[in-house]
Amino acid sequence: MKTFGYYLKEIRRPLAVYAGTVFIFALVGYLYEVTRDAVGYALLLSAVILLVCTALDLARYLKRERRIEEIRRNLPYADPMLPGADTLAEREYQEMLTELLRKRSEEKNDAAERRQESMDYYSLWGHQIKTPIAAMRLLLQEEERERQGKDSFLREMDKELFRTEQYVEMVMTYLRIGDISQDMVLSWYPLDDLIRQAVRKYSRLFIIQKLKLDFKETDSLVLTDEKWLVFVIEQILSNALKYTKEGAVSIYVQKDGPSQIALVIADTGIGIAQEDLPRVFERGFTGYNGREYKKSTGIGLYLCRRVMDRLGHGMRIQSAPGEGTKVFLDLGRKPVEAE
Repeated sequence: MKTFGYYLKEIRRPLAVYAGTVFIFALVGYLYEVTRDAVGYALLLSAVILLVCTALDLARYLKRERRIEEIRRNLPYADPMLPGADTLAEREYQEMLTELLRKRSEEKNDAAERRQESMDYYSLWGHQIKTPIAAMRLLLQEEERERQGKDSFLREMDKELFRTEQYVEMVMTYLRIGDISQDMVLSWYPLDDLIRQAVRKYSRLFIIQKLKLDFKETDSLVLTDEKWLVFVIEQILSNALKYTKEGAVSIYVQKDGPSQIALVIADTGIGIAQEDLPRVFERGFTGYNGREYKKSTGIGLYLCRRVMDRLGHGMRIQSAPGEGTKVFLDLGRKPVEAE
């Protein structure tokens, strides 16, 4: 109905001209005393011709509108093949649109090239910086063995060096997050194996900080990507270790149904202020804890949410100041029902 209204608006001038012509024709016939039947027959024939021509033109108009709507839907994915121009104005508009699309394509290619150059640079930087970090770690471990692990300064250095490695890996992940779909391989994995990978990486920090790890085996299979889910678990463990001075970190599964499971990582740390909870997944948001303890980058949880969204999983947090934090990773999938 809306399209038909636009069509009537478009042909309002020809219809007005036709109505004026009919009036003049009828007036001339009346003045020259032409029989009413002859005038009526001529007007009837002209009306039939008008209706036929209008119907054909309306069909062409609707077909053209369908084609334009199809182009509009596909516009983000491909350059449009515009329908032929019927008027000089349409041709000029199409030329302007083509020129705008060409410039947009050039700017898009330039932006992609700059982004790729930036990624190449930081990727090279990330790989280069890992070499001195690895060398420092070996020297630190050798020195700690000689002192039989009695020097608290060396333990603190070991912890900060480990965190430096984590920040480098976070930078690399941040650069790759836009192309995560190309680096994703979904398969069924034992959840316990993925948890052990992350825990093994942070085992040294648990020992240094003298925190207890309470890990209850889940005996669950999850459909996910191994590397990216392990990255999320590692980031949550990193946050738990960062803000937990004493107590324990617990890892267990909460089942809400046969196919709905949530991996829970709970700590006994300082917790998160209630006013900060709705914004913890925003990029760059550090909240009260980040400002107070100067440890937060505001990137970790943002990356975790992005990864979980791409994997088709959910993520939520429950916390209160002084009561610790629980992070829920919803790993279940809705069963597919045959129609």
